[in-house]
Amino acid sequence: MKLKLNRDHLSNGLQQVMNLVGSRQTMPILKNVLIEAENDEVSLTTTNLDLGIRCTIKAEVLEPGSITLPVRKLASIVKELPNLEIHMETAVNNVSKITSGGSNFRIMGIGKEEFPPLPTFDDQHVFNLEQSGLAKMLKNVSYAESTDENRYVLNGVFFSFEGGALKLAATDGRRLAVSSEKIEAPEDSVGSLILPAKTVSELERLLNHGGALKILFNDRQVAFELEIGEEGDALGLKNNIYLVSKIVEGKYPDYQQVIPKEADQRVKLERELMLECVNRAALVISDKQFQVKLKISENLLEISGESQEFGESHETMAIAYEGPEVQVAFNPRFLMEPLKALANDEVFFEFKDELSPGVIKTMDDFLCVVMPLRIN
Repeated sequence: MKLKLNRDHLSNGLQQVMNLVGSRQTMPILKNVLIEAENDEVSLTTTNLDLGIRCTIKAEVLEPGSITLPVRKLASIVKELPNLEIHMETAVNNVSKITSGGSNFRIMGIGKEEFPPLPTFDDQHVFNLEQSGLAKMLKNVSYAESTDENRYVLNGVFFSFEGGALKLAATDGRRLAVSSEKIEAPEDSVGSLILPAKTVSELERLLNHGGALKILFNDRQVAFELEIGEEGDALGLKNNIYLVSKIVEGKYPDYQQVIPKEADQRVKLERELMLECVNRAALVISDKQFQVKLKISENLLEISGESQEFGESHETMAIAYEGPEVQVAFNPRFLMEPLKALANDEVFFEFKDELSPGVIKTMDDFLCVVMPLRIN
């Protein structure tokens, strides 16, 4: 293999794929990136066996070939090379020579044959949508994923494709976030999967190139093909970025049962103002008294915090409300996280009484159900 590469293009490509590679991998090959060169492009692939990613960069391929090299060490070397033009050549015994200006490196690699191949998908569920749409939906729900390993089916985001729409849900048992969007799919297309939290995090990082997105999945695995768009092209990326992952096995709970069917009261709120008030009210609470109280009375919302260690806080907001006085307590983080994730100027807060869940809603198919706390 003999290549001529742009230093920044190679560095950008390695940044796209190296996130999957942990420092504690027991198999040396899993610390490496698979480099394959042909037809004036170089593909870069990494995997941790649960999750794999491949991207392609522009290059001048003088001799096609392949090699795997330690991805983190390679990335640190490439980043520091003095010249924009890089020459890479693979010699015998899987040794790669990298030259740039007056810098010369010889890096020990491993042959391609030891690298685990990424799975391919044939005749599976296939859906198309825009990257920006999925990025928005994931941001709106991913904070509600469970981190309790004993409830592994909740350690991710639930994807449901049904009736020409994609619906995402995440819950940890104390709050539930749901977001939906119409997609291009036959009306009778149905399917669902649970995307692991690690894959959700990686996908959120990648969904920034604009353009289209294709989702393919079966009962065990899911793949995302991300069109790179103009921004990716400027970074030297070619073709699509390909991310493939195992899915969480198991049945996701029927979260629809948690969503209140009807709300006794609804209040329209300025999202940023509400977020600021809850944040300030929570400044004085302690781990032992980790709650803020919402008191809703005629045309007034009062948000307060209190702890024996630090003292008291009190915030007020003018609202349009003429119902009965209600006081309810929540974990402030469970209120702030959906308010931070949303981009809407206005949200709606629905409630019933101090023992019933509160619901944060928007007009465009989003809701977050938050369980109340017993008032201290």
